[in-house]
Amino acid sequence: MVRSLNKGETLVVASHNEGKVREINELIAPFGFKAVSAGSLGLPEPDETGTTFEENARIKSVAAATAAGLPALSDDSGIVVDALGGDPGIYSARWGGPDKDFARAMRMIEEKLDAAGARAPAERTGRFVAVLSLAFPDGASEEFRGEVEGTLVWPPRGENGFGYDPVFLPVGFDRTFGEMSATEKHGWDGKSEGLSHRARAFACFARAKLGAA
Repeated sequence: MVRSLNKGETLVVASHNEGKVREINELIAPFGFKAVSAGSLGLPEPDETGTTFEENARIKSVAAATAAGLPALSDDSGIVVDALGGDPGIYSARWGGPDKDFARAMRMIEEKLDAAGARAPAERTGRFVAVLSLAFPDGASEEFRGEVEGTLVWPPRGENGFGYDPVFLPVGFDRTFGEMSATEKHGWDGKSEGLSHRARAFACFARAKLGAA
């Protein structure tokens, strides 16, 4: 059954990651939705037992929607590095450890790339992947995927964004996500799909559920 959202409706952003909550709020704000985070509602973080971004996004959105009795929007995202066989992929956040130390996680990627002999840009390709899942209190859900291609640079550049942004250089640009403003990184205005993986996933979601052109 296809579900829609009503303008002004409250959405639970099913994440305890402040960076993700901030970016999702920036994306949905122009559409007139009210957003509350799972963390602010005191909702527990479910175990992410899926084997794909889609499965883990669905686990989080369904858990939040059923617990809060409100529609919930979740995100599962990560960086996929070709020379590392797709790692860290769905485990991107876990590489940061329990304290979410992404400086350590970025060093881990660099050490593994160096051990693999991947030093030239053509050997350091990868992509950011984001999947948004919209769920309703009855458990119904729908997923939307976005990707952006790039290369991994070292040392990290820039202090904007969060996670692996400072080492990701999107194709066609000379600045990392960490060196871009939120407007440059998202860049979605209802006409173009945007630059970031999350913006591209959101563009699919907005066209399907928010009536965006």
